[in-house]
Amino acid sequence: MQSIVSLEETDPDMITSGSQYLFHAVEDKVFFKEVKILVPPTWKGNYERAKRETYDKANIIISRPHPAFIDEPYTKQMKGCGEEGEYVHLTPNFLLDDSFLKSYGPRGVVFVHEWAHLRWGVFDEYNKKEPFYWSKNQEIEHTRCSGRIAGKLVEVVNGNPLLCYNDPKTGLPTEGCQFLPDKYQQTNASIMYIQSLDSVNTFCGDEEHNTEAPNRQNIECNFRSTRSVIYKHSVDSAALQTLTPVPSPSPPTFRVVQRRNRVICLILDVSGSMAGGRILRQEQAAALFLSNIVEEGAYVGIVQFSTEAQIRSRLTKIEGKDSRDALIKTLPKVADGWTYMCKGLLKSFEVLKADDGDTIGDDVIFLTDGEATDDIKSCFQDAVNSGAIINTLALGPSADVILKTMADQTEGKFIVANDDLLSNQLVEAFSSFSFSDGDPIKQTVQLESIGKNTADWFNGTVPIDGTVGNSTTFTVIYERTAPTVHIEAPSGQVYNQTHVNDDAAAKTLTLNIPGTAEPGDWIYSFLNPGTTAQSMTLTVTSRAVREDVLPVLVTAQMNQLSSDGSKPLVVTAEVTQGSSSVIGANVTATLESDTGHSVQLYLLDNGAAADKDKDDGIYSRYFTQLRDGRYSLKVRVTDHIDTRLSLSRHSGALYVPGYIVDGKVEMNPPKPPVNVEPANVGSFSRIATGESFVVKVASDVTPNFPPNRIRDLSAEFQDNAVLLKWTAPGEIYDEGTATSYEIRWSESLEVIQNFTNANRLNTSELQPQEAGSAEHQHFLLDIKIENGTTLFFALLAENNNTAKSEVSNIARVTSFIPTPRPPAISNPGLNLTTIVVSVCAVTMGACLIAFVTTCVMKRRRVGEEV
Repeated sequence: MQSIVSLEETDPDMITSGSQYLFHAVEDKVFFKEVKILVPPTWKGNYERAKRETYDKANIIISRPHPAFIDEPYTKQMKGCGEEGEYVHLTPNFLLDDSFLKSYGPRGVVFVHEWAHLRWGVFDEYNKKEPFYWSKNQEIEHTRCSGRIAGKLVEVVNGNPLLCYNDPKTGLPTEGCQFLPDKYQQTNASIMYIQSLDSVNTFCGDEEHNTEAPNRQNIECNFRSTRSVIYKHSVDSAALQTLTPVPSPSPPTFRVVQRRNRVICLILDVSGSMAGGRILRQEQAAALFLSNIVEEGAYVGIVQFSTEAQIRSRLTKIEGKDSRDALIKTLPKVADGWTYMCKGLLKSFEVLKADDGDTIGDDVIFLTDGEATDDIKSCFQDAVNSGAIINTLALGPSADVILKTMADQTEGKFIVANDDLLSNQLVEAFSSFSFSDGDPIKQTVQLESIGKNTADWFNGTVPIDGTVGNSTTFTVIYERTAPTVHIEAPSGQVYNQTHVNDDAAAKTLTLNIPGTAEPGDWIYSFLNPGTTAQSMTLTVTSRAVREDVLPVLVTAQMNQLSSDGSKPLVVTAEVTQGSSSVIGANVTATLESDTGHSVQLYLLDNGAAADKDKDDGIYSRYFTQLRDGRYSLKVRVTDHIDTRLSLSRHSGALYVPGYIVDGKVEMNPPKPPVNVEPANVGSFSRIATGESFVVKVASDVTPNFPPNRIRDLSAEFQDNAVLLKWTAPGEIYDEGTATSYEIRWSESLEVIQNFTNANRLNTSELQPQEAGSAEHQHFLLDIKIENGTTLFFALLAENNNTAKSEVSNIARVTSFIPTPRPPAISNPGLNLTTIVVSVCAVTMGACLIAFVTTCVMKRRRVGEEV
């Protein structure tokens, strides 16, 4: 990444002005108090050392343009209404090029729009897919909030403004028609619709809220206004209702921090309970981490602990194979004694201080299989105060429960694993500690992790796709006797026993593919030389094929990392190549507790049940089989015949194509065209390990989970009938088959929102299909369908235990009878003979820079004609 933009000079003004704007938008209660800017490790300068700020936990990311958004600001929101988003994305161009100000408004205002997405879980009040709709007064309206925003409809062809025409099939304006707002308005709402207008300075409240508009805010938030969500349903709702206004906000303070080369200390348990298979599994997994996972340039030290703590290796810089092998030779092989965790932890700090006298920003990987002999609480605060990121790895069900708390308090990961060789969980756990500085080229990618217990052959295929191939390694771990190796490249070249490194003591075979591995299917065969069955596992890792080709990556996570069993959890896996989504893949999650309870779920990207948006590369499923325990999460992704790249979109500030100023059209610079054609990915496979989570079912909780809420109900008129479509829910959320449906309709949105007051359809003969199936049902209604008739539909599902789902989304349908020739849409007051079009030229550049973490908060109708 090139340090071509000084973030200290450009970012503060956006956030400082945004803080003032936000302060007044929420009744003088909230402002930005402190901002931390995390710059790349390659930047030259005297920056403060980063503590626990990391790229993957950043609130705001400044990086290369997104293929679908180009330089348009956006926020990634994976969760529901009122829940926090993932991050805000901005580009260097947006921060530096003032030509964007005309189309988006002041940067500080845009930042507040995105912050509301990120922090408060509200959604956009426009809809690019449905920019127009029929109102209850049978008038054509533009999708917006508030409806008091006035403007004109114009279709611009070759720079010339023309009258809009209606589509003969829908009666709505044709695709090229655009709504241009008046530059000067008589209303101040809303920020989540059109932040670029000078008069707009607040969020839509209940009085201004346009419930008719088919926008994401209404769809995701059940017709609640953005202000209502912020004040009553967001993470800050309690504070916003109790805080008293202050006279004026203090300006934000800024700290520019930088992470340097990673400094890591492995703390390895060698107490008596680790004797036998566990100490060997620890050695095998740590060796794979040191040889394949940790990046070049990092510094690694190793500490062991039992009754006493001992330094096995002081900090060693990773510089090629020799340095890695030297570290591997120091891994402990003998277990004995008690489990004095504090001694191990404090000894690791001694190792970490060797480079600069401090532990701030350093990494710890702390593995143990038992409860502490000493009082771990006595050194817990030392861990928190150290500034180090402490990742904890609990091996087996007896590992101390405080490990999760320690990881949580120091921004580390908590991973659980069993000691079963066949599961390969400990290897997968260590592989999950791959370094991420926002540059996927440096990341180690896990292509395979699989095992088999056999007295014969262990066979299979690993595809190496065109995005990876460098530093490719096949690692075989065996139980007793080294198997015969046969690995065949796509070209037919064979790698056998003469090509592998056999560490007999660690029972590990390693094949390092020289140069760049050939793309295609690699066939492996391992023969057990004995007559008695033994367990064998295969792990395959690789890195990006070239610096200009981003690898396909997978991240896995739960929606929460602890549960009392009162509601289901959601497991998600995101599959991407750079900013592009990988859709149509086969994604399977395995969730296994430390008590042996294991569940396998096939994750879906269908926009139904737990999945928020269809074809966005985020695959989801509910996890309902909740039992006490600490759970590991593993995701396997493989290609399918329909797998391809797609440019999914997220929430983002509205680009305004132009304005009406004194009755004249003034156009803004056009947005650059986007190629949204899906591209084939090819054959690939990936393995990802997510953070572990804990389930402790409360004694007073007896779950009776209902079918999941239906989120994709749609309606359309077919002659005198209506066709309803939706995705079938299950008996228990998205598993099994529901028992019955209750479907209601009304001519009034207000009535259908109450549901039980609406008309009920006869569904006695309707048998629900299995969860995930497409339901298509026709219904005849006892009303006359005329031109302009608008109806609203909703439904719920019920299971055998009479548990009912939440009411579905509301589907709206309007009857339109085509006219022989669609008339042009009238724009009162728009004199086409005097239209002046001002088109500003702009060059859209692209540059790659840095990434930013930001913002710690203090404490936390359609009345105008178009």
